[in-house]
Amino acid sequence: MVNPVSSTALPRTIIVMGVSGCGKTLIGNLLAERLGGVCEDADDFHSVANKEKMGAGIPLTDEDRWPWYATLRARIVEMREMTPLYLLACSALKEIYREKLRENDAEGVMIFVHLKGPKEVIFSRMAKRKGHYMPVTLLDSQFAILEESADLWNVSLEQTPEEIVEEVVRRLGVD
Repeated sequence: MVNPVSSTALPRTIIVMGVSGCGKTLIGNLLAERLGGVCEDADDFHSVANKEKMGAGIPLTDEDRWPWYATLRARIVEMREMTPLYLLACSALKEIYREKLRENDAEGVMIFVHLKGPKEVIFSRMAKRKGHYMPVTLLDSQFAILEESADLWNVSLEQTPEEIVEEVVRRLGVD
């Protein structure tokens, strides 16, 4: 059930972030439904070359990622014209990646919800996925580049999806 809330109570953009397999897309979609926003998966904006590289078990370099982050930033700006709340499920593991996503935004316009949990739990989840181009063998490379910062909203992924959504909604100060 969609329960839209006043757009003045919310940031314009919520990035649901974390390593592969942490549940970004699921949580982003549930939050969008709950808050009356639109959610997209940043993976859908990767180039074919990037998907093939990851599918072959080769981690992306920053040079591989820069055009992707430019595309994502353009999409954020575009979606702000179309919806009061845009959610993007995106790894955004390094601070510089988050800077590229928030480029020149005023404070409070964008928040980063970091789905955080033990590698073993995420590994188990990834091992069960079917048909995803991101192999579980790249999980270590994801954790290796993860940079945490004080502005992240760390939320434990060792809760049910509903509990995660409730925690984020509570932190947003909406019901």
